[in-house]
Amino acid sequence: MASHKELKARQRRERDTHSPSVALRVHRALSWLGRAEKERADDDARFVFLWIAFNAAYATESHDPEMTEKRSFKSFLRTLMKLDTRGQLGYLLWREFPNSIRMLLKNEFVFTDFWQHHNGQLTAAEWEGRFKKSRRAAELALAGGDTLQVLSIVLARLYVLRNQVMHGGATWNGSVNRDQVRDCANLLGKLVPIVIEIMMDHPAHDWGMATYPVISGTGGLS
Repeated sequence: MASHKELKARQRRERDTHSPSVALRVHRALSWLGRAEKERADDDARFVFLWIAFNAAYATESHDPEMTEKRSFKSFLRTLMKLDTRGQLGYLLWREFPNSIRMLLKNEFVFTDFWQHHNGQLTAAEWEGRFKKSRRAAELALAGGDTLQVLSIVLARLYVLRNQVMHGGATWNGSVNRDQVRDCANLLGKLVPIVIEIMMDHPAHDWGMATYPVISGTGGLS
């Protein structure tokens, strides 16, 4: 898996051949990936910067009211799997992080329904039943080598942690969530460069309109 330095050098060589959407997504994602790689001792900061990098790569303007965040994730992952001709995503799941992923899937603190129960929206039996069902689905996907399904479940767990951290639902460097923050940051640290690399491998693919496009003469984002 390529480092930020390697990806940035490639981006400089190839960016003139990229579509405006790919050029903007890759440029933004690389900027945040580079910042994340400087955080060697702060897993919370590293996770935040990596999530922003991931978001910069995948987020798209959509006027479809049915396109929820979950569907957007699944659609993006399906595209990545289709274009991942080198099998980097499969290698990540089956060779790099199999144990960390299994531990993450067993962690109730990154499962949405666990928190819905504690907010009074689900009974204990309801969230526990859903958790068992989700774990069973994950185990079947792991056993069957279903990379797309495993990635979808893993990203759903990461999204729960993202919400906790981004919305102030966690303490910086807090002792109660160290394992999941560390494991999620490590996983994203490997996933984000692969996502960027796949996008640069397929610059002609229609990745959709990037969010908040640069507006000339108005101090737009870059």
